[in-house]
Amino acid sequence: MINVIDLPPKIPIFPLSGVLLLPRTRLPLNVFEPRYLTMLDDALKTDHRMIGMVQPREIPGNTGEMALQHIGCAGRVTSFSETEDGRYLITLSGISRFRLRDLEDGFHPYINAAVDWSSFTADKGAQDVDHRFDRPHFLKTLSRYFTATSLSTDWESLKEADEELLINSLSMLCPFDPEEKQALLEAPNLANRRETLVTLMEFTLAGDLGEDPIQ
Repeated sequence: MINVIDLPPKIPIFPLSGVLLLPRTRLPLNVFEPRYLTMLDDALKTDHRMIGMVQPREIPGNTGEMALQHIGCAGRVTSFSETEDGRYLITLSGISRFRLRDLEDGFHPYINAAVDWSSFTADKGAQDVDHRFDRPHFLKTLSRYFTATSLSTDWESLKEADEELLINSLSMLCPFDPEEKQALLEAPNLANRRETLVTLMEFTLAGDLGEDPIQ
């Protein structure tokens, strides 16, 4: 865990569409663009070793300038290796969501941003609990969704998985579009994220199979 006072006021930003990081989860990344190799080198020199994952967003009439979602999630580099062809294979461990304040111009080839952590103090606390979680019903919906989308998993592991790890991992792994991923990120708590996740799976089933959403 990391204390609130340890959270830096500025972090480097890694914009990736459709990629979701959540607190207390792990995200493997394959870093190969020169500017992000530089970003990682610089992040590893800091005490916090943190990188902010933020999705780009579309703006009507945008002139090509970088536009980002206002909320992202920061992760600490907890695993790092370099390949023979110069790529970095890293793992980010999710620490906390943040709100973007200002994108900073400078000499770096990547984005640095001033961020505000104050809206997400619960991210740094104990594991979140969904007191309304109905595992059998959830797994039934999930099974139908996986069948419809030709996904596979270890069902025995899912039956035993901790509810926060289960809901957050599925939110990260399921092939939702970027706006849907953002909705999962911005869910206030685990129960809201689970409700959003189920709704997205049901909409997929309704669209692909011509079914009515499950009640």
